[in-house]
Amino acid sequence: MTAGLQFEEGCWIAGYRQVFGVDEVGRGTWAGPVVAGAVCLPNDRLDLQTVLKGVRDSKQMTPRQRESLVECIKETSVAWGIGSATSGEIDAFGIVPATRLAMERAIKETKLQPDYLLLDSIKWLDSEHIPYRSIVRGDTLSLSIASASVLAKVWRDDYMRQLDKHYPKYFFGQHKGYGTAKHAAALHEFGACDEHRQSFAPLRHLAAETNS
Repeated sequence: MTAGLQFEEGCWIAGYRQVFGVDEVGRGTWAGPVVAGAVCLPNDRLDLQTVLKGVRDSKQMTPRQRESLVECIKETSVAWGIGSATSGEIDAFGIVPATRLAMERAIKETKLQPDYLLLDSIKWLDSEHIPYRSIVRGDTLSLSIASASVLAKVWRDDYMRQLDKHYPKYFFGQHKGYGTAKHAAALHEFGACDEHRQSFAPLRHLAAETNS
C-alpha cells in the first residue's frame, strides 16, 4: 500500500510549494548514527502515487523493496537530502536533540529552503519559524515522509554494513545496531566500541557491571 498525499495537498492548497517530508531511522538503536531523510515532492504532478507506488513506512518494506525505490524517489523529488548525527553527538546532546540535528542536516543538504515541514511524531524547534505539522504515524500517511524514511533507512543500513567490516565481532551488518540477543552477547564478550551509544541504558548497565 502506498502512502497518501492528503497532508501535502492540504499544504499546496494553502499556498505552500516547497513542502518537505522529514523522517528519521535508528533512533532506538544501541550503536551507529541516527539518520534523517528530507524529501520535497513536486506539487504539479498528478501521478505521484503511481510513480512512487509501494513507498510507505520503510519498516513495513523489505530491504529489496526499499532499495528498488531509492533512485525513483530521488529522480521524482524536487529536492532530497540525508543527514546524520553520530553516536558521540547522541551521547553529548541526547537522542531527541541529535535527531533534530540530523533532520536539520538533511534539510540543509537539499539546498532548498522549505516553506512547510511534515514530520513523523516529533516537534520542530528552529530559529527561522518554519511552519510544520507533526503527524502520528506520518510515515504511513504521508508520501513525502515515507519517501524520506526509505532514503534514510537504505543509507543507514548501508552504513551499518560498512561498519560491520571494521567491527565484525559485533555483527552490525545483521542487526544494524538494534538491541538483539546476538548484539547483547557481543557486548558482554568484547565490551563497547566507538560506535556504541554510551548514554543508552544497555551500555550504562554494561559499564556498571564492568566497573563493579
